[in-house]
Parts: sequence; structure tokens; C-alpha cells
Amino acid sequence: MGLVVTHNPIRHNERRVQAMKKRSEADMNHTWKLEDMMPDNQTWEALFEKTAARVKQYGEFRGTLAESADALYRCLKFDDGISLDIERLYVYARMRSDEDTAEQTYQDMFGRVQSLSFEAAERSSFIVPEILEMDPALLASYMESENGIGLYRRLMERILGKREHTLSGPMEELLAQSYDATQGASQIFNMFNNADVKFPSITGENGQEVPITHGNYISLMEHKDRRIRRDAFLGLYSVYRQFRNTLAAAFSANVKQAVFYAKARNYASSRQHSLAENEVPELVYDNLVAAVRKNLPLLHRYVKVRKETLGLNDIHMYDLYVPMVAEFDRTYTYEEAKAIVTEGLAPLGEEYGKILREGFENRWVDVYENEGKRSGAYSWGVYGSHPYVLLNFHGTLNDVFTLAHEMGHSIHSYYSDAAQPYVYAGYKIFVAEVASTCNEALLIRHLLNRTEETQEKRYLINHFLESFRGTLFRQTMFAEFEAASHRKAQEGETLTASALGELYHKLNEDYFGPEMVVDPEIDYEWERIPHFYTPFYVYQYATGFSAAVAISSRILSGDEAALAGYKKFLQGGCSLPPIDLLKLCGVDMSTTKPVDEALKVFGELVEEFCRL
Repeated sequence: MGLVVTHNPIRHNERRVQAMKKRSEADMNHTWKLEDMMPDNQTWEALFEKTAARVKQYGEFRGTLAESADALYRCLKFDDGISLDIERLYVYARMRSDEDTAEQTYQDMFGRVQSLSFEAAERSSFIVPEILEMDPALLASYMESENGIGLYRRLMERILGKREHTLSGPMEELLAQSYDATQGASQIFNMFNNADVKFPSITGENGQEVPITHGNYISLMEHKDRRIRRDAFLGLYSVYRQFRNTLAAAFSANVKQAVFYAKARNYASSRQHSLAENEVPELVYDNLVAAVRKNLPLLHRYVKVRKETLGLNDIHMYDLYVPMVAEFDRTYTYEEAKAIVTEGLAPLGEEYGKILREGFENRWVDVYENEGKRSGAYSWGVYGSHPYVLLNFHGTLNDVFTLAHEMGHSIHSYYSDAAQPYVYAGYKIFVAEVASTCNEALLIRHLLNRTEETQEKRYLINHFLESFRGTLFRQTMFAEFEAASHRKAQEGETLTASALGELYHKLNEDYFGPEMVVDPEIDYEWERIPHFYTPFYVYQYATGFSAAVAISSRILSGDEAALAGYKKFLQGGCSLPPIDLLKLCGVDMSTTKPVDEALKVFGELVEEFCRL
């Protein structure tokens, strides 16, 4: 299918914003079918009551794990069952809440299951200490039993590897009791950013009033009219500036809880703690930052090219998103987006394409923005049911890539769930962004290869360059901000709004270089990044992007072994450490090579854009 486009994308988006529907008015065919996961709220309530009662049965296993292989096995299976039921309750309530974050019913359901999950963590906190207290030889003999306990061999290896970071039974129980009380910062941010915050309106290109929303902000920043970009930028950050002290307090509280748990578990830092949970050496983080820092002149060169191409006397932060090839501004219908994504991912094989089409045809995707809907996009789901995708689709090229990205997550989960038992199905965050970003890399190459038109090639290269800037450079800058702020908190410094703003401003100066006017409003950008409330998540976008560029290049070259290795990777879950899973694809993230190779591609793309 060819690229069928609608010009004047922001005018199209402004019309869509003005006509934004309530959730009850949304077209059912463009909403996700959560009934496949949980038939209705009554089923949820029944499962909640059943699970709440079963959670109290953990006490029956306390003190018995060393008695026999059967006793240990029964406890581990029981724990798996509770975990899966709570996951179903948790994900359903949260996804329903995300449909309309102002809806009190699902806020209440989510709050109740979150409390239940903390209770389960508290009541099950004896399991790991009891396992660690067992005689190693006795545990080894149990693992040779033919009662099915061999399933948990890798889990036991991971538990034994955390011996020095696991506390006594009573202390583990006390830590588990604290979790509920330490989640307030994340909850406050989520409510503020998704339910309560309101942005001003600006004047659109035809004089109409356009309200700024999370959903349309990037579209406004892509507008060819610089006045509209500037007004949207200033309007958004005028609100975050008003709440800078409140959001600094929320951010600081979240950092402090991460530092607290790291200290409690005898880790040298919150970063070490977070990375250890994903079996990732800290060297990977440091290598990423070092490789990107070394190659910042490439980003500085790109900023200069952008400034010259746009014909600007000076380039501001609000000039970073507008396409440099304005005559190829375009929008896509959702049907067009699905067709383009299906074509672009064809190199992954017919089986992959069949799963992709199944997701499109059977309401895995919640497509359009509505009043109160959570901003952004994600993929989520529950073991035993197909995955889901949340979008806020406005028809931009970026939205097409977001669809490919989130379906990459979903199909990764689909493969992993099908190939792995529950205990190993959930892949670690470190590899979570590989499949999604590989899809984006395949899609951009597909679009580039199918056009001979110079201007369209420049438009697409522009988009690919923006993927590098937004993922490899920007997320690494976020990673530096996060590491520095956690380090300051650990050293006893107060994370005030001004201190965080100064840190963030300096990083923007370093990354974007001498050509960029680093506007003071950008000092508040850290306030709106939800991933900062999941400590040390963002760096994995950059490492995942680097790995994905390498994997997609091998697949497109016709390397059958690479494609076979990639499928094994998708099926791997957490059955191997994430570094080893990526080695199945021929990518070694314990070195700087994948990052260096990706940045080399970025430099070549900049020069190709200039030549064209």
C-alpha cells in the first residue's frame, strides 16, 4: 500500500482536539477489548475477594521450606499463583483507570489491589530468607527431585546470588511493610500529571483557540509555524514552572525511597540496586554515557544542520521537533498506519506478521485520545492473555512509529508468554526496548528503500535522525540527570527545584552544544518525565536502541542466523540474564561496540541528509 497522506497535519490535529470525545463516546472498534483479560468488574471483585483470602495462607508455609522438596515446591507454586492473580487484578484496574484517569471507581480498585500486593509481599517475605538459611547441600539435593521443582533452578540461582543483599526474616518483613508507605511520590505525580494538570490554550494558525494537552503537545511542536511552536512550549512550561516546588518535592521523595532501599539491602547506591535487579553490570551504564559523551560533536553537528536547514538565525529548544523537510508534512489514518507497519515488519517472517495482524484485528489496541485518558503510549498485559497497546493516535509519522514500537513490545510478550512458564515469562526491563526499537529501525529502512524521491528520503532521514536524538542522545542525557540527582541525594544534598533545574540546564548545554539557545523554560522539563519515577529505567531506551540498530541491520542483510537468534531472544523471557539473551542475536552490550556502531550510523545519516 502506498503512502496516502493528509497535508496540514496540525490543522487536522486541532480539529481533533476540539472534538475530543468522552470515553463513553469512543468507537468501540478503536478501543481495547479488556474483556479478554477480565470479563467485567464483577469478575474482578470476585477474584479480589478470593485472592485476598488466599494471601493469608502464606503463613501455612512459614518455617516449613527446609522440611522437604515437596514443601518447598508447594510454596513456590502457591507464590506463583498469588502473583499471577494479583497481576491480573493490578493490570486490569490500572488499564481501566488509564482509559479515564478521573474515574473514581478504577482509582479505588487500583488502590485496593496495590494494598493487596503490598500485603502479599509482606506475608511472603519469609520465603527468600528461609531458602538462604537452608544448608546449600540440602537445597541442591532438593533441586534434583522429580516432583517438578527443577523448574525453579534458575530462580534458586538468582536468590543465592543475592545472599549478601537479603536481610533476616523479620527485617525482610519490615521492609515489605514499608512499600505501601513509600509509593506516595509516584502516585502523586501520576494523579497530577494525568488527571489534574491543565494547560492553557494558544491561538492556532487560523485564529482558533487550541488547548494544549499531553496528547497534542508534540504535534504542536512539529508545526511549521514557529510562533505556534513557541507559544505551545512557553504555555506548557509556564504550568510546570508554577508547580516546580511541589514536583521537586515529589521527585525528591521518590529518589529518597530508592536510596533508602539500596542502603537497607547493602548496595553501594540506588543505581547499583536497580541494575542488579535486572542482572545488568554497572559498566553497561558507564559505557553508554562515555560513548555518547565522546560522540556529542555528532549531535552538535546535527543541531547546526537543523538550524541551517530551517533557515533560522538562532535555534531554540522549541525548534527541535519540526520536520526539516516541511513540504513532506503529512498525516496518516489509523488504517494506513497499520498497513505501513505490516509491510515494514515483513522481514521478521510470516509467523510474526500473523501475530501482528491478529493484534490489529482483535482489538489489542486502544487508539485515540479521549478526555481524561492517560497520556503517551505503552504495551501491557497479563500472562495467559494476549497483550495490549495504549496509544493517543493523532496521525503523525511519529504515531505510525509508535504503533510499530508498542506492537514490538506486545509481540515480544506474546512470544515470551507462549514459550516460557510464568516464573520466567516476564523479560527484564533491560531488554524490553530492544524488540520495540528493532521494529522502528526495520520500518524506517523499509520506507527509505521504497522511495526514489530525494525530498522524501530527506524527510525520512530526518525522522530517523530524530529517533537517534530522542532515544540514544536524549535518554542518555536523562540517565545522566538521574544518576547525578540520586548521587546528590545519597550524599545528603537537598534536591530543590532550583538545584534540579540548574543540573538539567547544564546537561542540555553539554548535549546540544554551542549553536543551541537553551531556553530557561527547559529547566522544568524534568518535571514531566514519568519514567523518572521508575528509577534507572531510561538508560535502557538508549542501550536497547543501540542493540536494535545492530539486530535490524543483520536481519535486513538476509542473515538467517540473526533472524533465528532474534526469535530465540523474543522467546527467552528472563530464562537467561539479559546480557546473555542479547548475545543470542550477536550483540554484546558489555562492550561499547553496539553504542559506537549506532552513533556511527547517526553520523553517516547526518552527512547523507546534507548530500541529498
